Amino acid sequence: MGVQISKILPKKEIELEDLSGRKIAVDAFIWLHQFLSIIRQRDGTPLKDSKGRITSHLSGLFYRSARLIENNIKLVWVFDGEKPEFKSETIEEREEIRKEAHRKWEEALEAGDLEAARKAAQMTSRLTHEMVEQSKELLDYMGIPVIQAPQEGEAQCAHLCEKGLVYTAASQDNDSLLFNSPRLVRNLNIVGKRKLPRQGVYIDVKPEIIELKKVLKELKINREQLIILGILIGTDFNPGIKGYGPKRALELVRKEKTLEKVLRKIEWEHDVPAEDIYEFFLNPEIKEKVDIKFKPIKPEKILKFLVDEHSFSQERIEKVIKRLTENKQQSLDSWIK
Repeated sequence: MGVQISKILPKKEIELEDLSGRKIAVDAFIWLHQFLSIIRQRDGTPLKDSKGRITSHLSGLFYRSARLIENNIKLVWVFDGEKPEFKSETIEEREEIRKEAHRKWEEALEAGDLEAARKAAQMTSRLTHEMVEQSKELLDYMGIPVIQAPQEGEAQCAHLCEKGLVYTAASQDNDSLLFNSPRLVRNLNIVGKRKLPRQGVYIDVKPEIIELKKVLKELKINREQLIILGILIGTDFNPGIKGYGPKRALELVRKEKTLEKVLRKIEWEHDVPAEDIYEFFLNPEIKEKVDIKFKPIKPEKILKFLVDEHSFSQERIEKVIKRLTENKQQSLDSWIK
């Protein structure tokens, strides 16, 4: 998902403590997809409640958000709205990938290869409307603000950061930078020890901060050229140009400067005009007026929702709620400010 330019972006590892007291706009769909992909049983089956409903997204949302709140990080979850019409091809391609992954998952299960099954299953995740509504409900009980974007959540996150309403956008994608977010923090939803696939080795994953000014300065381009670079490599709205990775694309953008001149040097075979995608990144549809309000958590509502309705462990949920309500860094006064 998103534009794949990470390899050439200047970035800096930070600690969670560096974000203490900061408001951060979370790209909700990216995080929820990540939770659905990663939080699974050994054979790749997602977590489910007693009624057979998937709960991986709720588990990730609750425990990850709680950990960040304990570190005095103030989350603002931003949800996607209507998809741009020209994103339909990308959505169809992803659906085909899910179907193929599901087939490989079933084959691996039949062969008894649990590692291959889990790997394939991670690509079958599908975020439904019901899951989105469940997530919003739980966030409300946790006192975390929710913003509904008119279209792309990352564009809305970028707007919040650009206007100083939050310190940074948080996503695994880099699209927020193309939407003009001054900052982007990556890995916030997967911080901690992670096992490398097929190696049995654990690594420490830390947050990474990327600043747009430093990106443009180091790459020696402007924001408009960054968008062109993204379009060449491939975005959520178009496949990349064959033969163009980050380095070659950067070289072309530096030389030709404008989209018009770049298009003369490549073969554009996508149905959607490059100009339309370029304009979408420059002027996305966003909600201008946003009221960000933090509220006290609702322990009884959380318990009823997670334990009674979705079969979570009461002991584990109560421990987390206790930490949240007793954490000195997260007193009601500091939380509601």
